[in-house]
Amino acid sequence: MAHDVATDWTLSSWRAKEALQQPTYSDEAALDEALDHVSSLPPLVTSWEVENLKEELARAAHGERFLLQGGECAESFQGCTADVITSRLKILMQMSLVLTYGLNTRIVRVGRFAGQYAKPRSSDTETRNGTTLPSYRGDIVNSVEFTAEAREPDPQRMVEAYASSSLTLNLVRALVKGGFADLRHPEYWDLDFMQHSPLAEEYHAMVDAIEDTLDFVEAVTNEKLDTVESVTFYTSHEALLLPYEEALSRTVPHKEGVYNLGTHLPWVGKRTNQPENAHVEYARGIENPIGLKVGPDMTPSTLKRLVRTLDPEDEPGKLTLITRFGNDKIADRLPGLINAVRDTGQTVLWICDPMHGNTEKTDDGTKTRRFDNILGELEQALDIHAAEDSYLGGVHFELTGENVTECIGGARGLSEADLGQAYESPVDPRLNYEQSLEMAFSIVRKYRELHR
Repeated sequence: MAHDVATDWTLSSWRAKEALQQPTYSDEAALDEALDHVSSLPPLVTSWEVENLKEELARAAHGERFLLQGGECAESFQGCTADVITSRLKILMQMSLVLTYGLNTRIVRVGRFAGQYAKPRSSDTETRNGTTLPSYRGDIVNSVEFTAEAREPDPQRMVEAYASSSLTLNLVRALVKGGFADLRHPEYWDLDFMQHSPLAEEYHAMVDAIEDTLDFVEAVTNEKLDTVESVTFYTSHEALLLPYEEALSRTVPHKEGVYNLGTHLPWVGKRTNQPENAHVEYARGIENPIGLKVGPDMTPSTLKRLVRTLDPEDEPGKLTLITRFGNDKIADRLPGLINAVRDTGQTVLWICDPMHGNTEKTDDGTKTRRFDNILGELEQALDIHAAEDSYLGGVHFELTGENVTECIGGARGLSEADLGQAYESPVDPRLNYEQSLEMAFSIVRKYRELHR
C-alpha cells in the first residue's frame, strides 16, 4: 500500500538538500553516463518482495517475528565469489536455526549484502607518511589501495557494484530455493572448521533435537514438510551513495509510489540521519521499509521528528530503528528514546546493533571490537526493552562466515596478539563464524532468562 508523500517530494528532491558523505567526481560526463547505464538495468529486487518484507517487519514489531540482519561491514568486488557468499549464507542459516529453535518464533532473515559497497568515513582524506589522499569510501566509489589513482572516485564502479550485487543475489536465490536451507539436512550448513568449535557439541545437540522434532511431526501428520526446504533471504544496505540509489529507484506498474529496487531494506546511517538533510529527504519518499541508525548523540526530540518524517502515516512495518550506542552508553540513552517514540503513538521495530558503538583501536592502531562489549550492549538492550514494556525485535551484526581474527574475545579467547593472524577487513572488524554462532546462543539464553 503506497503511503501519501508530501507534494514537494520527488525522486530527485534530495539534490536540493545538503548531502553528506558523498564523493566528488572529477568527470561529470562520466558520472552521468554511469548513472544512465545503471538506470537502464533491470531491478535487483521486486516490489512484491519489498512489500512482503514490510509485512514481516510489521509482525516483528508486534513480537510475532525476530529479525536477524547480518553480513559484511563493506562488501568488496574481490569477495564476490561462491565460497565467500556461501560461507556467509551458511553462518546466517546456522544462527537463524539456533534462534528459531531457541526463541520458538519465525526469523526474518535480512542479509547485509548484495549492495553494501559504500562506507561513510570520519574524514574526507587519509594521510600516510606525509601523503594525503581521498579516504576509501567502499568499492562502489574507489579502491582501498593507497595510491592517487586507486583513491580517485570512479563512477564506473557503480556499474560494477550493480553487477556484483546481481551475481550475489543470483547465487543466494539459487541456494535457498534449491534445498540448501532444508532443515532435514542441516549438516549441509556446517563450515569445514566448525568441528573445532567449542560450541560444536551444543550446536549439534540442538540440530539433533530439531531433526527429531521434524521426524515426529512428519510421522504424526504422514506428510512431508516441504515448506521448510527453502527460506527467504532479503537484502539490505546503507543508502549512502544517493545518485546510485536514485538510479535504482523506479515506479512499478499497477502500484503507486517509488520503490528502491536495488535492495529490500535500505537504511539511513548515523552520520547522515539529520532530518533536514538529503538522505532523510530521499528515504521519506520511497515505498521500501526504512532502517534508521540511532546513536548516542540522538536526542528524543530529533528522534520524534525523524519518526514522523520517515513514517508519517504510521504504516505497519515501515520504520525499523537500529540502535548503536556502545556498551557504556546504552543504559543512559535508550530508555528516554523508547519513551520518546512511545509519545508519538507510532509503532516501530526496535533492533540492536551492538557492533558500531563498541569499536576501539589497539595500541598499534588496529580497529577491533571486544566480544564482551558486543554481548554486553545486546544483553542490556534486552533488559531495557523488557523494563520499559517494549520489545526488542531483532539484531544487526557485522559478521562473516570466514575464519577471521578481527574481534577480541569469544569462546576461543582471541587476544590482541591474535588479530594479526587473519585480519582481512579493510574497514570495520567483523565477528567470525564461531563468535557469530556464540552470539546466537547468547540471545537465546538471555531471552529464556527474561521469559521464565
